[in-house]
Amino acid sequence: MAEHESTADVEKQPVGEELEGQNGKGTTASTALSSPAAERALLRRQDKRIIPLSASIYFLAYLDRSNIGNAKVLNANTGNDMQTETHTTNYQFTIALMIFLIGYFLFEVPSNILLKKFRPSRWLAFLMGSWGLITIGIGGVHNYAQITGVRFLLGVFEAGLFPGLVYYLTFWYKTDERSVRVAFILASATLAGAFGGAIAYGVGHINGVRGLSGWRWLFILEGIPSVLSSVFVWFILPDYPETSAWLSEAEKELAAQRLLVDGSKGSASALSWKDAKETLTDWRLYGHYAIYFAVSLPFSSLSLFTPSIVSGLGYKDLHAQLLTVPPWAIAYVISILNSWSGDHFNARGLHCAGAAAVGAAGFLASALLPATAYASRYGTLIVGTSGAFACIPPMLGWLTSNMWSTASIGLAVALNVSIGAGLGQIPGVWIYKAEEAKLGYPTGHGVNAAMLFFVAIGALCLRYYYGAKNKQVLRSAAEGTTPRLYAL
Repeated sequence: MAEHESTADVEKQPVGEELEGQNGKGTTASTALSSPAAERALLRRQDKRIIPLSASIYFLAYLDRSNIGNAKVLNANTGNDMQTETHTTNYQFTIALMIFLIGYFLFEVPSNILLKKFRPSRWLAFLMGSWGLITIGIGGVHNYAQITGVRFLLGVFEAGLFPGLVYYLTFWYKTDERSVRVAFILASATLAGAFGGAIAYGVGHINGVRGLSGWRWLFILEGIPSVLSSVFVWFILPDYPETSAWLSEAEKELAAQRLLVDGSKGSASALSWKDAKETLTDWRLYGHYAIYFAVSLPFSSLSLFTPSIVSGLGYKDLHAQLLTVPPWAIAYVISILNSWSGDHFNARGLHCAGAAAVGAAGFLASALLPATAYASRYGTLIVGTSGAFACIPPMLGWLTSNMWSTASIGLAVALNVSIGAGLGQIPGVWIYKAEEAKLGYPTGHGVNAAMLFFVAIGALCLRYYYGAKNKQVLRSAAEGTTPRLYAL
């Protein structure tokens, strides 16, 4: 009980005060273990156990949510694509894409609350098995009503994954360690985009096997790994440092000491109405929500329409599927490098703004180039995709770095992703209009450019705000104390 109260006290300490009152256990760890070498060794152990598994979970989730974009055009030359066989119009297909985001929006916040209640390993495994079964079920749909129903359920069960993983990292990593690790997880979406095209290319060659069209096989074959992997996640994913059997007692103490100030605690109390009110009325957070809303348009539109965009560049059917790979693969590398640099230099806002500006320039160029400038517009697609994805991990790491209690981090992350990945992605399903394919999709590229310019400006404004707040904190800090500053 004393340890729990100490955790709560530390979390509630305001900015600018000296952080004292650490329990004896934490002090022992600090004096005996907290050397740079010991921290590096602990981080390596955590990274090996947590990051590849978390990235794999998100990889499978993104594959299962975005493969409908591949299914829409897969084997279209023989009339065996999903849209033709389910007799859906372009408008109906877009509604089916959008309904996923309704479920996603509605269940973000409840899911993050349940993650803390039921433990990360249990809750994430349950979600994973559920969306895997639903993905397999999409392979059996025959009409518009069935597509919309299963896509809504897919959104419900995938809703808690990404905010849950971002929240989960705060139990294990300090503020200056998170963005690059969020990047490894989020960048697995770019790998899913790359592999999704390659997998669709291969699956397209088994069109008609056992009487099933290629797009049906695509959903079935991509849903099975999620179901099987959920069993491993249940038993292998560690919940919190203080309860992990694979850490020694000394390592547990060091982990607790490292996160005493700027990390979430497994022992912390659940979200209270007071915590919720404080988080909901913290108006600076709405600046973060606004830029995440804006970046979600290119995020969602690219995840769903990259095969169609590439098809509009003169590449057809299976060749188009294969050529969706390079933009995602390059975006993966850029995202990792940009996130590492943002953490290293404590400059997440500037890195977010810079990447967004580059992505905006790529989309703007694509919108303005002639529709027949295929090679140039393929290059701008790579630039736009890289910039759009590279600005997201620093953005999320920045938010969690400026939240200082376990309960408020969980709610703020859920709200951020709910407003962004839920509401923000809905316009993204409408901006790439099928009737503009021969024109080069100017509306879609133009809207994405505008949204990314908004992200760049918004990130710079937040950076200026936090810089000004830090100056106030330093001026008011008592002499001899080390005030807590906002991450930049």
